[in-house]
Amino acid sequence: MRPIWIIAKKELAGFFDSLIAYIILVLFLGFSGFFTWLYGSDIFLVGQASLQVFFSISYWTLFFFIPAITMKMLAEEKRSGTIELLLTKAVSEQQVVIGKFLACLILITLALAFTLPYYITVASIGNIDHGAVISGYLGLILMSAAYISIGLYTSSITNNQIIAFLGALFIGLFFQLLFDVIASSSTGFMGRLFDTLSLSTHYDSISRGVIDSKDIVYFLSIIIVGIKLSELSLAKQKLVA
Repeated sequence: MRPIWIIAKKELAGFFDSLIAYIILVLFLGFSGFFTWLYGSDIFLVGQASLQVFFSISYWTLFFFIPAITMKMLAEEKRSGTIELLLTKAVSEQQVVIGKFLACLILITLALAFTLPYYITVASIGNIDHGAVISGYLGLILMSAAYISIGLYTSSITNNQIIAFLGALFIGLFFQLLFDVIASSSTGFMGRLFDTLSLSTHYDSISRGVIDSKDIVYFLSIIIVGIKLSELSLAKQKLVA
């Protein structure tokens, strides 16, 4: 566990040293705050004490921000050759991937923590459903973890950050949108299959306050598969080196 935490702390320090963390925090808070409070179907227009607007905006904002965070995690180390040096130390591929995964997840969790004043403000002006808010935040964290694992995988198979970014967006697009579209246009077994594969189906269920074991298993499955594929990619890189 110690090597994992050392890698996670190193990556977190790198985020803040390179201003990436500050940029992500400012942009995320700016986008989510603007659309939650000021524009379109904001909280005041909806006229009820709910953070569903915020969760809907964050659902798409994080979809684009997470690939930007993960694209350099392994691709840059492969490009610079430091990944070979790292893997020759007493650190396994699994520890490297999980350490970087935790660093990204902590950064996203920190960004979400900065939005807690939204919750406090809405709760102070109306009768808010606290359970739905808690489950909404849980849904965002699970969704973020799933996309982080996907982003790490695409970053592990290339040394080009742009390709890693676009690859994560492309894969995420299937889970975020295309599976849902296919499910809505299909019937019977195929309709149920693509509905089950759709990330939006499981996220919507959790964000409404319904925490079902099948939704948790769905997100954990994506996370585990993404991490394992990243490990295999690094192991292959180690063998080639």
